[in-house]
Amino acid sequence: MITTAAKVADYILCYFHERGDEISNLKLQKLIYYCQGWFLGLHREPLFYDSLEAWKRGPVQSKLYKRFKTYQYHPIDEDPACPNFDDSRVKPLVDYILDKYGCYTAIELEKKTHQEPPWLDARQGLKPTDESTNIISNAVMEDFFKKEAQREETDEKQAMMILGELSFEEALPAERTGDV
Repeated sequence: MITTAAKVADYILCYFHERGDEISNLKLQKLIYYCQGWFLGLHREPLFYDSLEAWKRGPVQSKLYKRFKTYQYHPIDEDPACPNFDDSRVKPLVDYILDKYGCYTAIELEKKTHQEPPWLDARQGLKPTDESTNIISNAVMEDFFKKEAQREETDEKQAMMILGELSFEEALPAERTGDV
């Protein structure tokens, strides 16, 4: 096990509190999902072993939900000690997720997760209003976020080419240039 969902949640709370920003349980749940998904996609192993469930409001880690349930839709005012991670891959990834998704509202993140295969697959056959504790598959998350990472890498290379920072040949995948 790399870490726990609770430790990642504490880090996220510290991140927001240090910046004077607020975070609700709903938003925290979505950020936890993105941390797990991107870690799976990039490292082919789970960030934490706590499962994520496909609730009607999006992905949820049920133990964390229960921990912060009393806040409902209000900002979480717990101020946990900021954890350190034993694995050097964790903090940079969580920081990346918070930089990438932290600016969105809880509702915007909810809508985004509702369009993505991991949540959609876990809710297959359910109505939007149906309650569910179906587990979101780590394999589906890994596949989806691996593709997202590849797409982002391609987008970044295209932007660098436009700015003249990268040649066309440098932007080609290794298998196309014979450098495999």
